[in-house]
Amino acid sequence: MQRLRRIYASDVAHAQHVLEAEEKKIRVSLPLTRGPSAFIPEKEVMQANSLNERMHLLVEEYSISGRLDNITQVMSLHTQYLESFLRSQFYMLRMDGPLPLPYRHYIAIMAAARHQCFYLINMHVDEFLKTGGIPEWLNGLEYVPQRLKNLNEINKLLAHRPWLVTKEHIQKLVKTGENNWSLPELVHAVVLLAHYHALASFVFGSGINPERDLNTSNGYRLVSVNSFCVCDLANDNNIENASLTSNNFGISDSLSELEALMNRMRRLQEEKEDEEASQEEMDTRFEKEKTESLLVFSEAFDDEILSIADVSRYIEDPNFGYKDFARRGEEHLPTFRAQDYTWENHGFSLVNRLYSDIGHLLDEKFRMVYNLTYNTMATHEDVDTTMLRRALFNYVHCMFGIRYDDYDYGEVNQLLERNLKVYIKTVTCYPERATKRMYDSYWRQFKHSEKVHVNLLLMEARMQAELLYALRAITRHLT
Repeated sequence: MQRLRRIYASDVAHAQHVLEAEEKKIRVSLPLTRGPSAFIPEKEVMQANSLNERMHLLVEEYSISGRLDNITQVMSLHTQYLESFLRSQFYMLRMDGPLPLPYRHYIAIMAAARHQCFYLINMHVDEFLKTGGIPEWLNGLEYVPQRLKNLNEINKLLAHRPWLVTKEHIQKLVKTGENNWSLPELVHAVVLLAHYHALASFVFGSGINPERDLNTSNGYRLVSVNSFCVCDLANDNNIENASLTSNNFGISDSLSELEALMNRMRRLQEEKEDEEASQEEMDTRFEKEKTESLLVFSEAFDDEILSIADVSRYIEDPNFGYKDFARRGEEHLPTFRAQDYTWENHGFSLVNRLYSDIGHLLDEKFRMVYNLTYNTMATHEDVDTTMLRRALFNYVHCMFGIRYDDYDYGEVNQLLERNLKVYIKTVTCYPERATKRMYDSYWRQFKHSEKVHVNLLLMEARMQAELLYALRAITRHLT
């Protein structure tokens, strides 16, 4: 890590020189509705930010836009994680790497467009232009170089069905010719795609409000969402009625829900100490959980409410979406057995070899969010939440067909109640459908900072799942 810090010291200066950055002054974005999030009371985020000197230092050093944006303000409820996030994002967007700077932001736009995430699209339209991008490219894919257009297929599959990515997709991209990708360039692109697919999950899952741009001077702001977050427009969650659903549950119900979860955690821990399940039983429990995930449906959603006209210029096959890995009656797909291709033993070394040092930064971020704990659950203190964090992370991977042989998937059913499963599946697989009602419906006695921690876990689990499938395909191409 010392070596990384030395790299950062020199590269930050270099990146600033490349961008001919103006003297940085941190500006706090003014959201179009009150607060950085439509789901979290403004005072809760603002109070945390006002006491957080470390956050302001991090923004000065690693902010892409030079402002304290709404994502950063919400993530600042977990400053330790925020540092890992900002450093890795800054590295992939600004530091020396295989791809030119405008390419990086255009790839971010393409990734965000798969989920109609206007917040991220607008952010990177601005950054694309600031870093010297050709304005004509913003008219759509027919105006970009063929090699960028060739990323469409892998963008689509990683965003919605990453288990379909094969070595043939990799070979098609790196084959010789004027539009080919080198392997380092492709790894950089894959990291960006996975990062922004997952970040779209965080944006929608946390109800991130649009920014009010203080300096809208270019004519290329292509996507307009009027006065509300897109997730609010789609689900009638404007700021005035945002609290309506949160008052429908009794405090006693919430408390009993919390106590029941605490009791289940204690019981599972005792059972684990008394007797371990057999491998056969573990196999059965995974298959049961994988199949039951089919029965977890998102809320009814009118596809016509959320127009994709504004974003379709950046993607092909806009109607292609998530399809349950374990869907009955269709061609059986082999489960991705995690021990056969792990991030720690395989993915990390490959990505680090082809895109220097990003592996260290991603690994630090994955470990940070997985191990992050304050030993609290709502009003309870001195609680070991390891079991709960692992269930959240592994449930996301289960929906993407990834299985850990040493994990008892019976814990998922014990620890994650139905409303939470609906929320997880929506935020992970169809984030543009997330609503405040879903956010409010689970863990009603928990703090907002704890729910933000859930969103961070879902985001990183999703990113790691996408990377595992893509990097496994690259490994198979190389062997």
